[in-house]
Amino acid sequence: MSTRDSATTASIPDFEKAAVAGDPEIVNTQPTPFTDTEDKPHEKPGTAPASTASAWNSSDAPDGGVTAWLVVFGAWCTSFCSFGWLNSIGTFQEYYSVDLLSQYSAGKISWIPSLQLFFMFAMGPIVGSLYDRYGPRYLIIAGTFLHVFGLMMASISTEYYQIMLSQGICSAIGVSLIFQPALNVVVGWFDKKRGMAYGILSTGSSIGGVIYPIMISRLIPKVGFGWAMRIAAFLILFLLILAIVTVKSRFPPNKQHVTRKQMVVPFSEPVFVALNAGLCLFTFGMFVPINFFVVEAISRGMSQDLAHYLVAMFNAASLFGRLLTGFLADKIGKYNVFTVAALATGTTTLALWLPSGRNDGAHIAYAILYGFFSGAYVSLIAGLVAQVSPMKEIGFRTGIVFFVNSIGALTTSPIAGAILEKENGGWTGVKVFSGVFCIAGTAFVFAARVYKVGWKWNVFF
Repeated sequence: MSTRDSATTASIPDFEKAAVAGDPEIVNTQPTPFTDTEDKPHEKPGTAPASTASAWNSSDAPDGGVTAWLVVFGAWCTSFCSFGWLNSIGTFQEYYSVDLLSQYSAGKISWIPSLQLFFMFAMGPIVGSLYDRYGPRYLIIAGTFLHVFGLMMASISTEYYQIMLSQGICSAIGVSLIFQPALNVVVGWFDKKRGMAYGILSTGSSIGGVIYPIMISRLIPKVGFGWAMRIAAFLILFLLILAIVTVKSRFPPNKQHVTRKQMVVPFSEPVFVALNAGLCLFTFGMFVPINFFVVEAISRGMSQDLAHYLVAMFNAASLFGRLLTGFLADKIGKYNVFTVAALATGTTTLALWLPSGRNDGAHIAYAILYGFFSGAYVSLIAGLVAQVSPMKEIGFRTGIVFFVNSIGALTTSPIAGAILEKENGGWTGVKVFSGVFCIAGTAFVFAARVYKVGWKWNVFF
């Protein structure tokens, strides 16, 4: 009987934790009221020298200590400067639409944030492969230069193509080089507390998403767009220097080249394929509100001053959502937590944002609830991949997931912009598009869970 079948059919009285035998991927490591079927890193024999293989196979992560928490702090800094920066793109979408690029349609302007998200995700396989071979430090140094240089160039840009090249491409490639390596290193430093570690570091993007929109919207009227961007770039430079000093891998670099067979193997695993499809579909839906709810709220009569704070409200709520989902993931399982939070994300969009109309209170409530539930995406995405991947392939497989997600990241805003133009400014289609794709993505991630452990809700996975 397979592990999946045994997990599905086994009787688990009183939610006692049952050890699963016969599968080297599944190890009983921590007491919990849920049946533990979490995949642990494993390695095939003969793929590395004995000392290296022993290091990669070790499951005795320190789960704390000064060095481990300094790594989390450095990763927090990269989160603040990467996803935190991108979480403020709604502010730039509104500013470009009404001021700097007012001669262009909302759909065309939306290609700028779409390219930012696309390059952050699409560089995943390249960054993941480089991470596996060389470790995180050189990648973060290169990413720091590109991110800061791109924003400095954006500060002197006045044309659409200039903003596209500097902020949409150069800065975004830098973000991809700092974000993914910092996520990957945490796997080696934490095991039982991995969910909490990811939850803590992901709050960096929430805090960044609170600070950047307020800072940019306040600085632009006082010192102009150029100096607002430069001040943000200097802040990012300072934090990324701290990240360069503190982020390090616990394992030696894996110098092996990724073979064609290794590239194909993940796509022969139903769990990995379902996870990939689910996260891609969820990406299509998730970033629509982040990009557009400020513009939508203003078009419905909300004052610009209040509308600018919607992004800050969203990210403040997301901070608590990421902490809570990270904490719960260690208690009841990453896939269990993600499917519930992701379903709530899509449901909230359809139940609250869709009928919000000109009600400012509904917009505020939606920004808070959506931020809280969608926080699981950033908090758990790396953990979801790590749970079903061999340790030595964490960087590569995470890169694959990011690359597939880049399809949604690139096209979702232009698609939403096209829907908006077709409806002549009506927002119903955009909101339905967002909610349905979030729910569809949730269904695929849930299918991955069911394939692995069955329909038992009291299974830790």
